[in-house]
Amino acid sequence: MPILSSTDLSVSRLSLGGNVFGWTADEDQSFAVLDAYVEAGGNFVDTADAYSAWAEGNSGGESETIIGRWLARRGRRDDVVVATKVGMLAGFKNQKRDTILTSADRSLKRLGIDHIDLYYNHLDDPGTPLEETLAAYDQLVRDGKVRHVAASNFSAERLAKALEIQEREGFAKFVALQPEYNLVSREKFEGDLQRVVAEHGLATVPYWGLARGFLTGKYRPGVAVESVRASAASQYLDEHGLQVLEVLDELAETHRTTVAAVALAWLAQQPTVAAPIASARTLEQLSDLTPLLNLELTQAEVDRLSAI
Repeated sequence: MPILSSTDLSVSRLSLGGNVFGWTADEDQSFAVLDAYVEAGGNFVDTADAYSAWAEGNSGGESETIIGRWLARRGRRDDVVVATKVGMLAGFKNQKRDTILTSADRSLKRLGIDHIDLYYNHLDDPGTPLEETLAAYDQLVRDGKVRHVAASNFSAERLAKALEIQEREGFAKFVALQPEYNLVSREKFEGDLQRVVAEHGLATVPYWGLARGFLTGKYRPGVAVESVRASAASQYLDEHGLQVLEVLDELAETHRTTVAAVALAWLAQQPTVAAPIASARTLEQLSDLTPLLNLELTQAEVDRLSAI
């Protein structure tokens, strides 16, 4: 398994997204998916304190709680790299010192662990001085509650500024960035943001690696899909999206694998990318993802997809 950036964290090529746990996947379904993911060779689980507050009857922390119960019941803590985030839960939508420190303690309690392997600043907060924010993350590392810190949803300018402050003040530095990035949504990352990540030796752990499900290949013209994400995924059903699917179909047949795995392999083979994030509600959905763990596209195939 590759090492994540400059850390001592060895992570699998596929990061399992926990946003569906406690939302479209109940505890039993979530346990089954987590079991199968680890058995397939995965070890990098991604969640957040805000998951899945959007579901009816939820208030946030449901995903962390389910993952924590699974870790305890399966005795898997030492086998899994746990990543979670702070800054998008109602009542805690900021990056103030007290929010970060309090939220970390709450996440640790829900997860039932004594340290978080990778702790993300979930959303940049221009209303709070970066020095205050970054000092709080540094304290968590010094206190042993967090091993490494990372950023999510930052602009290139703000990420560069944060890294400069961390260097100047001797704070724990961001080791990774979690941006939106996939085969049909590239403009937000490729360019200045990717350049900052590369220059500072950060790893990229993209979310929406399958474009909200579009790159699974199940969304096609005239096909009705029963999913809470159907309307969001269908936005990619334009001429460009259909061209992408055509090549993905061909490469999936060539490699005797799934469309989703090919789309994720393209992403995993992009510069700085360590592990795309993708979620699965069922074992069937997970089986579309796990071939990524052993799938390598040729450079010509990567270039062909990139050129569309």
